[in-house]
Amino acid sequence: MQLRYNYRVNPTSTQQQALARAFGCARVVYNDGLRTRREAREQGLPYLSDGELSKRLITEAKRTPERAWLGEVSAVVLQQALADLNAAYRNFFASLSGKRKGRAVGPPRFRSRKDNRQAIRFTANARFKVLDNGRLRLPKIGDVQVRWSRQLPAKPSSVTVIRDAAGRYFASFVVATADEPLPAAVAEVGIDLGLTHFAVLSDGTKVTAPKFLRRAARKLRRLQQNLSRKQKGSANRKKAVVKVAKAHAKVAGTRRDWQHKLSTRIIRDNQAVYVENLCVAGLARTRLAKSVYDAGWASFVGMLKYKAARAGRTFTRIDRFAPTSRTCSTCGRIDGPKPLNVRSWTCPCGAMHDRDVNAAINILAAGRAESLNACGAQVRPATLPAPRREPGIRPGTACCSARSAEGTSVLESGENVKWTPT
Repeated sequence: MQLRYNYRVNPTSTQQQALARAFGCARVVYNDGLRTRREAREQGLPYLSDGELSKRLITEAKRTPERAWLGEVSAVVLQQALADLNAAYRNFFASLSGKRKGRAVGPPRFRSRKDNRQAIRFTANARFKVLDNGRLRLPKIGDVQVRWSRQLPAKPSSVTVIRDAAGRYFASFVVATADEPLPAAVAEVGIDLGLTHFAVLSDGTKVTAPKFLRRAARKLRRLQQNLSRKQKGSANRKKAVVKVAKAHAKVAGTRRDWQHKLSTRIIRDNQAVYVENLCVAGLARTRLAKSVYDAGWASFVGMLKYKAARAGRTFTRIDRFAPTSRTCSTCGRIDGPKPLNVRSWTCPCGAMHDRDVNAAINILAAGRAESLNACGAQVRPATLPAPRREPGIRPGTACCSARSAEGTSVLESGENVKWTPT
């Protein structure tokens, strides 16, 4: 499995200028490639291959006065920019043909120097290196200081240097790691995700939603008001933009850290984890959009998925249309629709249910059923002996003749016939 390990880096002022130069060159090559392919399409020319595009926009462009400054950065950075363009086109064509699942992907767009996020990538061909003193050596940039929060488990295959909207720099290493199975656990858990409680487990545990964005709303409102008062294009406005970006980055980082801790604890304590396949995009189009995005369900479920794969646990999503909130977990009776303000209800069988806990128990039951079916358990009725003298089957028919040819004339010998209902 390939994982990313992100670390903060502290480039010097000179290295920041070199990184800005690399960001700009990669952006120019990307835009040149996109423009060239659009012009070729408008003129009815064949689709330019990756090799031809690299030859025109990198090798030959460096010899021209207009693009001679491309030689000031690593060639691998420019090649990876074209690789990103090619990947964008492949995703676009796969989405048009229906081979790509999920939302429709649009055609590539031009990159802007005003984008909040800038990134360049170095592969093994660039010969980047992690030195013994802990610094990261990047070609034509220098030895960059890295804040190592943990050691890399293996030699990285590539590193991406990122500058976010808050002006922070990160080094993202891609490392191929082996799975680390945990000792087998007995417990299994179903998780019902919500807004009042972020997660309700089938054992009755309720995790209160932290609502990081709501808690930081007052500070964000004040910073946004200060930003709106600044004159467009001024230096003070740029400083205000960075302050707003830092506040949002703090909210996102706090949420991500909390979700990592919760997902790790759930995976460590349970052998199987079952969650509901929520349509986050659809819920984000309702009046609850702000709360839905503040919860971050999609990122949390993604953490559960990859951590379960690494730890040797079972992770399953159940059908989003399963009536988990309307089904009695005791008798299985499906009751009528229930609005969101109904938090508890009583089944005609006499069982009293908490809405969220009951849904989590039903998610656990549905997940167990799906996992058993996926593992090859028998889901059809077992074979039963057919009664003697069953109508429609007589000795001498084609079926019995074939059996007799094999020496298994079961009807003539008077034995029972095994059959499977269809």
